[in-house]
Amino acid sequence: MIDGDIGQFETAQKVAELATKKFGSIDAVVANAGIFLVKPFTDYTAEDFKSLVSTNLEGFLYITQLSIKQMLAQKTGGSIVTITAALARNPIRGVTAAVPMITKGGLETITQHLAMEYAKDGIRVNAVAPGAVYTSLHRETPKDVMESLSPMGRPSTVKDITDAVMYLTDAATVTGHILYVDGGAHFGRW
Repeated sequence: MIDGDIGQFETAQKVAELATKKFGSIDAVVANAGIFLVKPFTDYTAEDFKSLVSTNLEGFLYITQLSIKQMLAQKTGGSIVTITAALARNPIRGVTAAVPMITKGGLETITQHLAMEYAKDGIRVNAVAPGAVYTSLHRETPKDVMESLSPMGRPSTVKDITDAVMYLTDAATVTGHILYVDGGAHFGRW
């Protein structure tokens, strides 16, 4: 285990070095570090924005660059799966998360660009975009509120998200895909 700030290149470098040392290669990466702040757009501070960019974008950038470099050197392909958010594509009135969604929308875009850039090298780049998920983040959220955030009336579980990540990690011909695990929330209004 590596302690540190994933928004710092040195931390990502330690992670990549440890993975290569321990396993002999880097074959699959799940870029799941992220932070999420909800407040009115005009209340976000410069420090809030820097934190979001550091963790959500720089963290992805550094670990993914190092992993792709290693995968290219290995010449065996690989899989990168990042975690975005269904909210990036489909805003929900009352969920004031415009600034964090700048970063999550950026992850969707780079997923598709990297998938195209590295397809010939056998490196697949995909993303999972969760909607409402039962996690400790929502331990105080009433059940009816959680259920209202999903058209199916059933928020996802952590297992639902990990199943999606495992599918994309193993799916040999799937690249550039954003897999929404949100009960249909990304389709629109309900």
